[in-house]
Amino acid sequence: MKQRRQILNKTLQDVAVLMGMKNASTYMKYENGTYSFKADQLPLLARILDCEILDFFCLKSC
Repeated sequence: MKQRRQILNKTLQDVAVLMGMKNASTYMKYENGTYSFKADQLPLLARILDCEILDFFCLKSC
């Protein structure tokens, strides 16, 4: 997610606002894996990052 966000030149704050989060540090905790995204957040995140929901899951050995 971080790499995709950076490719799109979006800041932590940009994504946090679009996700409806209070601030960038909250989103950063999700991006770093401290918190887990809920299933209902994934469609919005996929639109923000211009990717597919399946891209969030490791389907092969990581």
